[in-house]
Amino acid sequence: QVQLVESGGGLVQPGGSLRLSCAASGSISSINVMGWYRQAPGKQRELVASVVTGVGSPNYADSVKGRFTISRDNAKNTVSLQMNSLKPEDTAIYYCNGQGVVSAGRGYREIWGQGTLVTVSS
Repeated sequence: QVQLVESGGGLVQPGGSLRLSCAASGSISSINVMGWYRQAPGKQRELVASVVTGVGSPNYADSVKGRFTISRDNAKNTVSLQMNSLKPEDTAIYYCNGQGVVSAGRGYREIWGQGTLVTVSS
């Protein structure tokens, strides 16, 4: 069974930092895209950052450019999100996402983690 498991959410004050981590499990052969989305209360889920296999530059939402950094370890099928200078508007459930997943001879168009809550508040 293919799974994405996130960790690292929590409560942080404005201006603080958090690091989110995500690990894929389940005899993974390859994952084309790994990234992070978030969904704030009353809002639609939105892309935060993503990394495509073989492509040099990650993709970031304008709202997080310069503050968030995504990193991926293709060999370990993990992806992390370092979040600095956090703002109250960054408060959301953050979801790890994988696209174009191949596992045990099966292809999966898209898989999601269960989500981890990030709260930015004083």
